[in-house]
Amino acid sequence: MFARSAFRAAQPLKMQARQHARRYATETTPSTPSGGGGGSNAWLYLAGAGALGGAGYWYMSDTGSAQKVAEAVSAPAKPAFTGGDQGFISLKLSDVEVVNHNTKKLRFELPEGDQVSGLHVASALLTKYKGPEDEKPTLRPYTPISDEDTKGYLELLVKKYPNGPMSTHMHDMAPGQRLDFKGPLPKYPWSENKHDHIALIAGGTGVTPMYQLCRAIFNNPNDKTKVTLVFGNVTEQDILLKEKFEDLENTYPQRFRAFYVLDKPPKDWTGGKGGYITKDLLKTVLPEPKNENIKLFVCGPPGMVKAICGPKNKMQQGELAGLLKDLGYTSEQVYKF
Repeated sequence: MFARSAFRAAQPLKMQARQHARRYATETTPSTPSGGGGGSNAWLYLAGAGALGGAGYWYMSDTGSAQKVAEAVSAPAKPAFTGGDQGFISLKLSDVEVVNHNTKKLRFELPEGDQVSGLHVASALLTKYKGPEDEKPTLRPYTPISDEDTKGYLELLVKKYPNGPMSTHMHDMAPGQRLDFKGPLPKYPWSENKHDHIALIAGGTGVTPMYQLCRAIFNNPNDKTKVTLVFGNVTEQDILLKEKFEDLENTYPQRFRAFYVLDKPPKDWTGGKGGYITKDLLKTVLPEPKNENIKLFVCGPPGMVKAICGPKNKMQQGELAGLLKDLGYTSEQVYKF
C-alpha cells in the first residue's frame, strides 16, 4: 500500500510537468540577451517531470524496501523491562535536575535508544543499591514520571528523606554512574472508563503513581473518567508536579479537580492548612461511598497511609481502616499503592 500510494501521488505531478513543458516549449517568448532562451523553461519542467517519474519508478520497483519501512513504523517499540525472570538491568544516569530543596529529577538511559520502558498503568520499577559497607542491598520501588511510550530513557522524581538509604544514594549520584532496575512491578491494572470517578489521595512523592494514572486517563480521548486529587505536603514548594496538575485543571475543568493541604502555608494560601488531610476535607471533596463505580487510591508516607486507610500488610492491601472506613467506604473501593 505504501509503495502504490506513493506512485499514484507522483503520477499527477508528472503529468502536470509534461503539460507545462509542452506549453512552454511552443509558447512565443520575447527575445532574450545572448546566452538566454525560452527553451530553458521547458527543459526545467521536463527535468522535473523526469525526476518525479524516477521517484514513482523507485517506489514501484522497491516495494520490498517500502514495505519494510512501513512495518518498522507500525511495529511496537521493544520494551527494556519484561518482568518474569529477566533480573536487574543496569541503567546509566544521563541527567540530573534540581526540582526543590530536597527533590531531584533523574533521567536514566535505557539500554537501546529506540526502546520504551515496558511499564504499563499502573506499575513501577524496583531499584537496587548495595553500598560498600552494607550487608544487604537496599531495594525501593519507584514510579517513573516519564510517559510509558517515551523512547530511550525514563525519569524518576526522587525526594531525599532523612536516613533514607536509597533516596540519599540517588541524590548523591552524578551523570555517568549507574543504578540497577527491575520490573515492571504490576500494581492496579487500568483500562479506559474502568471507573466513573476516581480519587487520588497522596503525600510527598506518593503522587507519582497518581500522575501515572492521570497521564493514562487524559492522554486517551476515549477515557471520560473524572479525577479528584487530594495532595498533602509541608510547604508550597513541596507540591511536586503542580504545573502538570494545573494544566489538567485548566484543560479539563469538568473532569479534574485538585486540593492541596500544607503544613507550613504562606500567608496568602487559600488551600487546606494544618499539614493533615482531614476527615472533613475528604467528606467534602471525594465521591460519595454510595456511588458504586468509584475507586480511591492512596499513596504516601506510612503514617499518612495508616491514618487515611490503614497500613498495608507487606505486599498485601491489608484491612481497611482510618478515615476512609469511618466515612463509609469499603475495602473494594480503596487501593493502597
